[in-house]
Amino acid sequence: MKLHELSPAPGSTKEVKRIGRGPGSGQGKTAGKGHKGQKARSGGGVRPGFEGGQMPLSRRVPKRGFNNIFADKIAIINVRDLNKFEDGAVVDAQALIDNNIIKNAYDGVKVLGNGEITKKLTVKLAAFSASAKQKIEAAGGKAEVI
Repeated sequence: MKLHELSPAPGSTKEVKRIGRGPGSGQGKTAGKGHKGQKARSGGGVRPGFEGGQMPLSRRVPKRGFNNIFADKIAIINVRDLNKFEDGAVVDAQALIDNNIIKNAYDGVKVLGNGEITKKLTVKLAAFSASAKQKIEAAGGKAEVI
């Protein structure tokens, strides 16, 4: 196969609609825009979400809760995820990223107590739940808050 032999899959492309090219084209005269009105004008139309003066949906729907824009974003892992590491390893945020356990450490990583841990690890992360800390230490490891 050569570059000039390449073509898109059948049915994946459509013919371009050539508007305003005379009455024989079927898209001449008003070019598919109908007669007059705001949407027929150059640059015409309304902004997204505008409902002709009716109260827009975004304002009709009740708002609930509070979103604190200053809150720290914490990545969360479970105790069972730590079994990926070898005995005696030091686990920190970078080690978790390198082992594809988390994608991003954000403002810190917290370990929750879901699952069991069988390895003796030194875990240096931002936060631990009480059960996670207990399970890590029961396995002979250390949970250090940094």
